[in-house]
Amino acid sequence: MTAAFTLGIDFGTTNTVVALAGPDGPAHLVKFPAPEGELFAFRSCLSFHAPPEHPQDRTIAAGPWAIEAYVEDPAETRFIQSFKSFAAQASFTETQIAGRRYRFEDLLSTFLLKVREYAGPEMADLPARVIVGRPVTFAGGSPDEALALSRYETAFRRMGFEDILYSYEPVGAAFFFARELDHDATVLVGDFGGGTSDFSIIRFERSGGEITSTPLGRSGVGVAGDAFDYRIIDRLVSPELGKGSSYESFGKILPIPNRYYSAFARWDQLALMRASRDMREIRKLEREAVEPEKIARLIEVLDENYGYRLYRAVSDLKVALSSAERAEFRFEAGSISIVREVTRAEFEGWIAPELEAIEAAVDRALAAAGLPPEGIDRVFLTGGSSLVPAVRAIFHRRFNAERIETGAELESIASGLALIGRERDLARWTGTAA
Repeated sequence: MTAAFTLGIDFGTTNTVVALAGPDGPAHLVKFPAPEGELFAFRSCLSFHAPPEHPQDRTIAAGPWAIEAYVEDPAETRFIQSFKSFAAQASFTETQIAGRRYRFEDLLSTFLLKVREYAGPEMADLPARVIVGRPVTFAGGSPDEALALSRYETAFRRMGFEDILYSYEPVGAAFFFARELDHDATVLVGDFGGGTSDFSIIRFERSGGEITSTPLGRSGVGVAGDAFDYRIIDRLVSPELGKGSSYESFGKILPIPNRYYSAFARWDQLALMRASRDMREIRKLEREAVEPEKIARLIEVLDENYGYRLYRAVSDLKVALSSAERAEFRFEAGSISIVREVTRAEFEGWIAPELEAIEAAVDRALAAAGLPPEGIDRVFLTGGSSLVPAVRAIFHRRFNAERIETGAELESIASGLALIGRERDLARWTGTAA
């Protein structure tokens, strides 16, 4: 592959997408010949399978192959997803998996090498340059941006890249969207991922047959689809697993600690609880609980590694409520059965704090650009959570409906990142200055 090619990688909390761009023409999405058919959106997850009788026979899989391994043998498979959400968390130093220690950069490099392996010939000969998407604001409390980028750097160098550049994810989406523009326009791009919601405002102008672009403002907030998931679990599932109930200790009735349920806010942490001190405490609580059957369900969810099944049940509900006013939530695994009808209004009430944070971030982007809503010519929304009606309503309250577009929810960022590689002034769009 010649040096004129650039690889764009959108490493997302939920999915990872890879694109290649040459000196002209559209970007090309890298495809993966997965078990269920060819795909380009590669699930950002890992599985580690090490049978107790042969722990040295450790098998690592990623994406749909990781899901397949977990579904086949959940008891003996460590399944990790959404691990991007602790990239900027100094509190996460390492985790033990099948007798080995993994830091964040180890997890990411393991994942990226698997992505390259599964892509086959398409990524056998890597180009010299890669442009990696990064959120405007990393997920988590008090995120350490420098730490996250240093971890990214280590992992991508292990993949084999030497020229590694970073660009904000909504900027990548904006470059993808700019292909469709036939006139000068000021564009606001909203990218809604699993862990973050990011916004960029860019001015695109046509001159001499080329499109020039100027960044005007940006903002981001560390809440998105995963936070919506947690609200669903907190309202529908956690109460059935003991949240809000009590236990008896030395003759006193005390509340079950809420911290046992906070792990459901992060899919990655759910898989880590099985070997934690909290897990030992939870087993003891079952004997002391006022409603021991609920704690037994919590233990079953964690012991039997039901996290992925729960994730699917929550995702199915969100998708259904994007097109219907009410839908059924159904989580059934082992002895657990939680079924309930949910209205869209209920769901929107549960995620009200996240919607407020997203709305404030949109206003910060406008303020950073020094523009009123009327100064935005086009709005481009991308990412899975952009399909949530309450999220879309934030933009419909500010902008005329004819200005708002959606589409290419999964491919726009990676394709746009690869296209940025054609820019003459790369420094304008990469690093932390964009």
